[in-house]
Amino acid sequence: MALISGGARGQGAAEAKLFAGEGAKVVFGDILDNLGKQVEAEIHEVGGEALYVHLDVTKEDDWASAVESAVSKYGTLDILVNNAGITIRKNVEDTTEEDWDRIMAINAKGGVLGNQTGYPGHEEERRRVYSEHLFHRRAGGQLLQRGQLCRHQRGGAPLHQGHGHPVRQRGHQVQLGPPRPTGNTHDPGHTSRCSTSRGATQRIPLGRVGTAEDVAYGVLYLASDEASFVTGSELVIDGGATAQ
Repeated sequence: MALISGGARGQGAAEAKLFAGEGAKVVFGDILDNLGKQVEAEIHEVGGEALYVHLDVTKEDDWASAVESAVSKYGTLDILVNNAGITIRKNVEDTTEEDWDRIMAINAKGGVLGNQTGYPGHEEERRRVYSEHLFHRRAGGQLLQRGQLCRHQRGGAPLHQGHGHPVRQRGHQVQLGPPRPTGNTHDPGHTSRCSTSRGATQRIPLGRVGTAEDVAYGVLYLASDEASFVTGSELVIDGGATAQ
C-alpha cells in the first residue's frame, strides 16, 4: 500500500492514478478536498483501489490520522511518497519572511513529519501484507521524497527562492532499520506546471517540458521491487537540463 501526500492534483494525482493502475492500494492526502475526492472517484471508475484523506503536511495530527486511516483500511504501509510541496516565484528582494516560513513548513517540515509518522514498517503491528502485481513488498518498504529542480529565469537571472525540498532520504535507511526501508529522492525538472517561460524548452536537451506522468513513472520505478538495491539516491527527471 502506498501513502502519497499532495495527491489532489498535478504530480501527486498522476502518481496516485499510476500506482493504482499497477495494482497498488493507494491512500493519498491533500488540503484540496474537492479535487482529492474527484481523483479518488476517477481511480474507482477504472477499477483501482484508493482512499482520499484530508492531509495538511505541516500538522502532525493530520499525518497520524492519514497513517491510521491507511493501516485501518489496508492493513499495512509499504510505500511513503512525500510529494507535497509549493513553489513561490519571486525575486530574492521580494521574498517575504512569511513566504519563507510557508515554504519551509510545507517543503521541509512536511517531509520530516511524514518520515517520522509514516515510514514503512516501523511499527510491529504493520504486518507484511503481500499483494499481487508489481507491489509485492520486500521487507523494509520505501521512503520517497520529492526534490525540486525547476528554475524560472528572467534574462538569465534565477527567480526562484528556497522553493525546493531540502529533505533528502540519504541516511534515513541507516537510522531506521532493521528491516530498513530504501530511501530515495526524485527531482523533477521543468514541468508544464512549473514552467512559466516560453524559452524553457530551449534549455532542455529533449526539447520539451516534462509532464506529471513523466515524473510519476520515475517514482513508480523507485517504489518497485526492480529498485530493491537503489537507496540513498536522487533520480533526476528533467529531460537532460542539469547535464548541460
